[in-house]
Amino acid sequence: MDDSQIVELVRLAQQGDREAFGQLVTRFERPVFATVLRRLRNRSEALEVTQDVFMQVLRKLSQLREPERFVGWLHRIAARLAINRAVRKPREYHPEGDTMGNLRGSADNPLDKVLQSETADQLWSGIGSLREIDRQTIVAFYFEGRSLQEMSHDFDSPVGTIKRRLHVARNRLRDKLSELQMVG
Repeated sequence: MDDSQIVELVRLAQQGDREAFGQLVTRFERPVFATVLRRLRNRSEALEVTQDVFMQVLRKLSQLREPERFVGWLHRIAARLAINRAVRKPREYHPEGDTMGNLRGSADNPLDKVLQSETADQLWSGIGSLREIDRQTIVAFYFEGRSLQEMSHDFDSPVGTIKRRLHVARNRLRDKLSELQMVG
């Protein structure tokens, strides 16, 4: 795909052409994933951030005034989101021996247990209110730890479809959880 084709696809996508946006995603998904993976060094996080990149691109594409600059703009978004994820990711700390027992005492207070229980209940309530396919997708990926390839085989769908389902299911779950928080 040459530069003029990319510019044309960007213009079409800015006008709401979903097919054009899909072609842009198909063309740039691998390079964006590579950019993100270089920073995060974790495939599952890189996949998630790559999806976030394209969601942000979809939301902000209308603000891009010069479609010729799409590729650089896209890679800046990818780099920024990867850096944000890396910075926000908690550092792993493995204390030695008895130190763990000393740290544990403060985290096991009754209030923390109640809050964790309420959060888990809300999460499962939200998952339970999803459509069957969304629920299966969320559970398979996040709770059963199945890879996209395994899910592709199990659901008899291409990996791209599984990625889209996962993205849609996450958004629907987020919306359901927001509704639950407003009610509660």
